[in-house]
Amino acid sequence: MHTNAPETKWMENVTYDELTVGQSARLLRTVRLEDIQAFAAVSGDINPAHLNAEYADSTMFHGVIAHGMLGAALISALFGTQFPGPGTIYLGQELKFTRPVRIGDTLTVLATVAEKDDEKKRVKMDCLVTNQKGEVVLKGEAKLMPPTQKVKVQRIDAPRIQLFDPEARQKDLLARVQSLEAVRCAVVHPCDEGSLSGAMDSARHGLIIPVLIGPEGRIRRVAKEAGINLDGVEIISVEHSHAAAELAAAMAARQDVEILMKGSLHTDELLKAVLAQPALRTGRRLSHIFRFDVPLYDKPLLITDAAINIRPSLLEKVDIVQNAIDFARVLGTEKPKVAILSAVETVTPSIPSTLDAAALCKMADRGQIKGGELDGPLAFDNAVSMDAVRIKGIDSGVAGQADILMVPDLESGNMVAKQLEYLAHASGSGLVLGAHVPIALTSRADGPRARVASCVLALLAAHEKRKQRAENAWKLG
Repeated sequence: MHTNAPETKWMENVTYDELTVGQSARLLRTVRLEDIQAFAAVSGDINPAHLNAEYADSTMFHGVIAHGMLGAALISALFGTQFPGPGTIYLGQELKFTRPVRIGDTLTVLATVAEKDDEKKRVKMDCLVTNQKGEVVLKGEAKLMPPTQKVKVQRIDAPRIQLFDPEARQKDLLARVQSLEAVRCAVVHPCDEGSLSGAMDSARHGLIIPVLIGPEGRIRRVAKEAGINLDGVEIISVEHSHAAAELAAAMAARQDVEILMKGSLHTDELLKAVLAQPALRTGRRLSHIFRFDVPLYDKPLLITDAAINIRPSLLEKVDIVQNAIDFARVLGTEKPKVAILSAVETVTPSIPSTLDAAALCKMADRGQIKGGELDGPLAFDNAVSMDAVRIKGIDSGVAGQADILMVPDLESGNMVAKQLEYLAHASGSGLVLGAHVPIALTSRADGPRARVASCVLALLAAHEKRKQRAENAWKLG
């Protein structure tokens, strides 16, 4: 919470003997949405009245309100830091909440000595919290054991809380496609709960018109066990996953569907079927891209390729990076910054990935890779941290602010992606690029949010394909 009171380097208490009846002190704070979210994270109180704007609008308060105990915590802060200050023992508190506290309210916390008990060295404080309109939002009485010895201690900065709201990030992503028409999507062999629910969640969000391809009996059994409603959903029954992949690819080649979505089959099964259809080939190599919302990074981060190309050659890397650049532009980044990763930031003959990085940068200089700004080799820290860039004295328009991380091979890419997801709590989604249809590719471990996010990416790519087809038809016409 923001304070407009001047900060000092020291906290000095007021002892029991220095306190007099009628003496008071105050604290000012302005309540922000981040404060409410942080209080929810610490307390575990996720009442939707505090966190869900849509729900809160339907309540008697007609909007998000702060937790009542957040105001009580401000009273505690005044006691513990200023009045009486360090050494105070909080014995009890009676509170009455009289008005809701809203985002943007500036609260004045006033504590006044009401009584002193010289025998027990205790005091009773009258507590009053008012908003910027002078309205009382909280009042009560507190019992304290003030310090008896004078103390002056250095002020300690409070620990920082880095807030990350995956639901809000998901809503922002969904908002980007709100105006786009849903497209037909072949969901290939959705024979487990994760892939079937992911497809139906995406349909519920208005992203796709699902066409479920696989053994119908098995699909319906999974739906029944998971409580998934398939009323009105098109199902094309085939015997096994190979047949499902082949039929889905053929439908995509005929433009009967505009997105392919992987279900419970191996990735190579689906991609083999796609590559077997000449009408789906673009002349570029297929490559995978992850999109991550990382709590400690200020923008979405794309990582390629962590799922398809095991040990790509230089020419294959050209396709991989061009696929990534083109897709970043679809996402709205006009000239994406591409960091080509290695273990070091210098070209080192004994580390082949540094040679590839240098060659890719030169190819970009010569127009063989278009639309992005490339730099490499860069170590991971130099790609995403401006502090690392400053310490190492790197002069680069990409370092420290990459939009795309291009990894040397599948192993390193998979490790980076999994570390971001499981250690940095990043929210990820994935897509296969390089064919005439986007392919939403998810892992068996992915939850519903990741599957819907992957479908958002696929929808954006599908509409870009529509646009390209229309432009090509216009040119030919």
